[in-house]
Amino acid sequence: TPGVGKTRCAEAVAGRLGLERIGVSELAQTLGAHEAWDDERKCHVLDEDAVLDAMEPKLGKGGCVVDYHACELFPERWFDLVVVLRAGTEVLYDRLRARNYADSKLQENVQCEIMQVVLEEARESYAPEIVVELRNETPEDLEATLSRVATWGEAWARDHGTG
Repeated sequence: TPGVGKTRCAEAVAGRLGLERIGVSELAQTLGAHEAWDDERKCHVLDEDAVLDAMEPKLGKGGCVVDYHACELFPERWFDLVVVLRAGTEVLYDRLRARNYADSKLQENVQCEIMQVVLEEARESYAPEIVVELRNETPEDLEATLSRVATWGEAWARDHGTG
């Protein structure tokens, strides 16, 4: 869901673990990988094939943190850990309002958070043992996420003989 702190968290995780962050929306913008403009939502419609083709060389090798608000379009083989960040509706509402989201888009995103759309999508798209739900409302939450993901990354490296 937009506004839960994905970009800030992804940047921090990538920095702490020495990985590359790939912001899917930024990549699509750089590539011009948009199929259309959605007037109702006031955003571009992603050209998924173009974005996935551009990501394949890096994700195939690993060592990346991917930042996006959906996950069902990505191949399962690309990820060893899927972190779904969550925020309470009051926090999310305030963050999206600060971004000047239109009321309809703001309500749609808050409703998606209430209904756990991204979390359910992740659980349906990936093995349950790699999907982790974490709260991200405060600086302390972010630090706890960084610590948890760093610990996981260190264990993964040990288990895979890369660390």
